[in-house]
Amino acid sequence: MNTQTTIAGVTFKNPVMTASGTFGSGMEYSEYVDLNKLGAVVTKGVANIPWPGNPTPRVTEVQGGMLNAIGLQNPGIDVFMERDIPFLKQYDTKIIVNVCGKTVEDYVEVVERLGEEPAVAMLEINVSCPNVKEGAIAFGQKADALFDITQEVKRHAKQPIIMKLSPNVTDITEMARAAEAAGADALSLINTITGMKIDIHRRRFVLANKTGGLSGPAIKPVAVRMVYQTAQAVKIPIIGMGGIATGEDAIEFLLAGASAISVGAMNFVDPCTTEKVIDGIEHYMKCYNIENLSDLIGAVEA
Repeated sequence: MNTQTTIAGVTFKNPVMTASGTFGSGMEYSEYVDLNKLGAVVTKGVANIPWPGNPTPRVTEVQGGMLNAIGLQNPGIDVFMERDIPFLKQYDTKIIVNVCGKTVEDYVEVVERLGEEPAVAMLEINVSCPNVKEGAIAFGQKADALFDITQEVKRHAKQPIIMKLSPNVTDITEMARAAEAAGADALSLINTITGMKIDIHRRRFVLANKTGGLSGPAIKPVAVRMVYQTAQAVKIPIIGMGGIATGEDAIEFLLAGASAISVGAMNFVDPCTTEKVIDGIEHYMKCYNIENLSDLIGAVEA
């Protein structure tokens, strides 16, 4: 049984990755998860300088998932290169670094620094975080801005780039085509859906940011639909995410056209979710006598 998948020339032992922002850089989860079993660790967003993130409270549970307004808190590229990259290099898993910024120059600075590190297999460019007022909204929700930043990042990147798309748009295929036309090597989707929760007893917003990103099982049907639509619109590979909790969920994304998948919010519910999803995919392939994972990608029948 061959569970390998290849994206932009990079081959992964299996299609299961971690969704950025839900797994740190793997250090904390390594007590519970064998990182060697994962197709890739996708790190939390890394900026050119440390970001403090949004004020608290910034996480809350909701029916079917959670809202977060962390605001991409991170220690910056210097600490990341000194601490997190050496840690991840100990493991037999691919390293994908999520890059965030407030200006094109911010993104380029991080991308150039990461180009010096051959252990980094790919870069995921986060232009779609709904909780950061500067940069991400403008880049992630306007096709021309997405085209421009994709083209500029691609010009400086030594690794293949994955553009992470926002679901908070009118037409996901318009955004996907813009990224592809600008030279993106792959796409990842979906990022969180903008939501809100109000405490009716205090008559106040639960999150200090007022809004947050909705993730978890509640968004899976939206994510599957957008992955399918995007797969019909572009030729570059897709990494699907949004509410994946089981191997069956992952298979749904693969059938819709994803070449790989990422587990996000469920890492908070059960730290071992990624390993269970890997087992679930293998179980499905055995049950249906599927020898190659590639035979599942985009195999849904109309």
